[in-house]
Amino acid sequence: MRTTVGIIGGGPAGLLLARLLHRAGVDCVVLEARTREYVEQRQRAGMLEQGTVHALREAGAAERLEAEGLVHRGIELRFDRERHHIDFPALTGGRTVTIYAQTEIVKDLVALQLADGPPLLFEAEALAVEAPQSATPVVRFRHEGRERTLTCDWVVGCDGFHGISRNAFPAGAGRSFAHDYPYSWLGVLAEVPPSCEELIYARGERGFALHSMRSPSVSRLYLQVPVDTDADDWPDDRIWDELAARFAIDADWTLNRGPITSKSVTPMRSYVHEPMRHGRLLLAGDAAHIVPPTGAKGLNLAVSDVRVLARAFAELDRTGSTALLDRYSEVCLQRVWQATRFSDDMTKMLHAQPDGDVFDHRMQLARLRRITASRHAAAELAANYAGLPLPV
Repeated sequence: MRTTVGIIGGGPAGLLLARLLHRAGVDCVVLEARTREYVEQRQRAGMLEQGTVHALREAGAAERLEAEGLVHRGIELRFDRERHHIDFPALTGGRTVTIYAQTEIVKDLVALQLADGPPLLFEAEALAVEAPQSATPVVRFRHEGRERTLTCDWVVGCDGFHGISRNAFPAGAGRSFAHDYPYSWLGVLAEVPPSCEELIYARGERGFALHSMRSPSVSRLYLQVPVDTDADDWPDDRIWDELAARFAIDADWTLNRGPITSKSVTPMRSYVHEPMRHGRLLLAGDAAHIVPPTGAKGLNLAVSDVRVLARAFAELDRTGSTALLDRYSEVCLQRVWQATRFSDDMTKMLHAQPDGDVFDHRMQLARLRRITASRHAAAELAANYAGLPLPV
């Protein structure tokens, strides 16, 4: 097989890039190791920055999003049994965020791709990226029981943290920066209407909790738990009781309870790989960077990478210039590091530290009080949460 851009990974980053390239007249092929059913059922993020919504509109993939997405005008911070609203439009000049599950984004993009887009191969496991510094890098992959090759002008690795793309960087060609947090998240999906209109971030002595949603009838909730937690050790009643305790305030508010349909434990980690390009191999999304989910930046960072790449390939196709491709890593890493900083700040401010003392607790409360008492501090949080502009 031969194409201009070979895309490894059929998650939201790879599929959105393929869609944007298709609309720009740049041919590509997407290789996805898993089945279509698996890809469309993976539970991931659901909070979209305004720039991510714009990117999906640009790709012609926002019809269902605009009909079903839940526009949020802020978030709620809870601590010391108090509630505080952070008003995004008032603090950012009108920006909002939208709740729309990543699973639904993937379904929308897969349907478009299969209807009129470039090739999308499921159960096509990428095995290696060969000669990434040459003019024609090759992706070796296994599909339908035999090994095949995809010869490309460029290869984009959108295959996540555990994919093969980043491993194609030779020793000494890159550097990674990582930090593991001393706690995890126990996440649950529940068939129950949300107990709130906007996301609730709660910090208490028992630990952090987050109330989110996937739709008007499905809630998504998280609890801070120790790193070695087994989800099976948390029966439903224990989860609901702990959530209720962590969200408790001195006001008339009740946590809705209902059937829990899934449970999972997510480790908390920050990771950045520099650079995001080696020769004609470029990394995007989780293949290049991971952030703790507290700041809701993972999917949005992947989309911002893809938007830069789509512009760069369109510019190359239109003018023959590689100027933007040559700046790709530099441009994206500016935003990546700012999102990593913001996610780290949010995580450390809101989570009970396993080895923390009274001083640490007081410092966390002081940071929260600063945000809720100062318009300047609240605006800084709102600007980062709603999404910083692309630095191009």
